[in-house]
Amino acid sequence: MSIIYYILAFLCGVTNSTQSGVNAELRRSINNPIYAAIISFASGLLGLILITPFFKESVPTLTTLKSLEWWKLTGGVLGAFFVTTVILSVQKIGSANMICLIVAGQLITAMLLDHYGLLGFKLHQINGWRIAGGLLIVAGVYLIVKN
Repeated sequence: MSIIYYILAFLCGVTNSTQSGVNAELRRSINNPIYAAIISFASGLLGLILITPFFKESVPTLTTLKSLEWWKLTGGVLGAFFVTTVILSVQKIGSANMICLIVAGQLITAMLLDHYGLLGFKLHQINGWRIAGGLLIVAGVYLIVKN
């Protein structure tokens, strides 16, 4: 597999931590967590609109969009929950605590999704190595959050 995907995944972590602080400061400046999330999503939408011409994928038809199962449209709601929760919490519990708890939640969920091959993920059975790695990460989260 190309190293570029590993680099991009790492950069997602960098941007996640940075985004938390940027959005929390936006909230502080406008004194409203919901509008801060709306502004964050609006700037993201603008960014996506600006880069659209650089991608060659076709626009989905109305028929395709109408045929989608309802749950496939919940990604934005999940993203809104994530961003709003971070905006509300990060300055109260700190960036490292926030990210550690997010990673723990992501890891546990990801291992279950992989184990059962849910949501189109490639099947990766939970085994002793994965359990040991997960426990080490959760232990690390505990040590950071306990501080």
